[in-house]
Amino acid sequence: MKKKIAFATCVQLGLSCIEEIYRIDGRLDLLITLRDEKAQNKSGRIYLDEFAAENNAPLLKIDNINDQVVLDALKEHQIDWLFIIGWSQIARKDVLETPTHGCIGMHPTLLPIGRGRAAIPWAIIKGLKETGVTMFKLDEGVDTGDIIGQGVIKIDQKTTATELYQKVDDMHITLIGEYWDDIVNNNISLTKQNDEVASEWAGRKPEDGEILSSMTIDEADKLVRAVTHPYPGAFYKDGERTYRIWSAQTDENAGEIKLSDGYLIPVDYEIEGL
Repeated sequence: MKKKIAFATCVQLGLSCIEEIYRIDGRLDLLITLRDEKAQNKSGRIYLDEFAAENNAPLLKIDNINDQVVLDALKEHQIDWLFIIGWSQIARKDVLETPTHGCIGMHPTLLPIGRGRAAIPWAIIKGLKETGVTMFKLDEGVDTGDIIGQGVIKIDQKTTATELYQKVDDMHITLIGEYWDDIVNNNISLTKQNDEVASEWAGRKPEDGEILSSMTIDEADKLVRAVTHPYPGAFYKDGERTYRIWSAQTDENAGEIKLSDGYLIPVDYEIEGL
C-alpha cells in the first residue's frame, strides 16, 4: 500500500518539486501553505490555490507549521510522510513525530558538511570543488537527520552564486524524482550522518560582502562570485562612494581597486552615494 504524503511550502522551489511529483504521476494527499496575507514580500512567494484546485488536492492554509490545526490535519489525512521544503519556520517535535514515518527536508550541501546557513555563498568562498543537495529525514537538530539521498554539483573557479543557486534548485527537483517511488513504497534506506566530519556554517549578513584592500585577488574574486545575485552583492568603499559589484575580473598589475597582491576590475557594477 502506497504511503500518504503531505507537502508544506510557500515558495517557488517547493511548487517546482510538487509539479515534478505530479509530472511523474505521483499525487499528494495534503498541501500546506501560509495564509495569503503572510510573508507576501518573501522572495519566491507562491500560492497553491490554483494547483490544488486543478489537481483536487486538499489545501490547508496556516500561520505556523507548529499550529494545532496542522497536527489535526496530518492525523485526519493519516499522513505517513510530510515534506517541508522552502519553509523558514522550524518544526517542533510533535510535528516531526505526527506523520507515521516522519518529515523530509532538503539542504543545499552534502551533509554532514555545511550544516547551518548561507550554504551557496560559503561553498564558493571556501573554494569547494563540489557541493550538492541532501534529502534527509528531519529531526530536532539543525540539518542532523538521517540521509535519504544526495546529488552532487560541481563547482569551478568561475561559478557564481547565480549559477549555483539555479543548479541547487534543479537538484531539488532531480532528487524528488529519483526518490519519490521509494518514499511512497516505503523502500528508502536511511544513513546516519558521520558527526566526526560534520561542519557548521554561520549565517552571513550584507555587510560581510565588503571588499577590503588587504584581501588577495583570489579572496576578492571569490567574494564577488559568492554574493552576487540573488544575494546583496559585494561592495567596495571609496571615500563617500560605494561600488556595488556584481561581477569583476582580476589583474596582477593594474585595475581600479588595489588589493594586497593585485587589482580588482569591476565589470558589472553600480556606484552608490553619487
